[in-house]
Amino acid sequence: MSGWPDDDVILYDGVCVFCSRWIRFIAARDTAARFRFTAIQSPYGTRLAQAFGIDPQDPDSNAVIHGGIARFKSDAALTVLSLLPGWGWTRALRAVPKPLRDAAYNLVARNRYRIFGKYEECFVPDTRVRERVIE
Repeated sequence: MSGWPDDDVILYDGVCVFCSRWIRFIAARDTAARFRFTAIQSPYGTRLAQAFGIDPQDPDSNAVIHGGIARFKSDAALTVLSLLPGWGWTRALRAVPKPLRDAAYNLVARNRYRIFGKYEECFVPDTRVRERVIE
């Protein structure tokens, strides 16, 4: 999908402990505050998920819009990482065939609640990160 009006927006599962830690990891390293975040459970996040064909009730992927293009699963994670200061080396991981990268991604995604846990309601970031959240 291309042409989404907002750029550098990360869609994530706001009740997933692992996903929320991912957002904190990114926010701590994104010194230019390039990325903004939206939980799939928020009104904006739900619209975004539906536009991308992700079930907001049972999300199986994160997504990032960068350069007007939506990227999913391992492509989304590698896009975000490669744009963080000092993490450009992660571009080399694109040499790993996408089916293998996505298989690893899917394994973690399917088991994320069981392994890492689940919040009762959406993760609320600290004030510094909150300013970058789109609801």
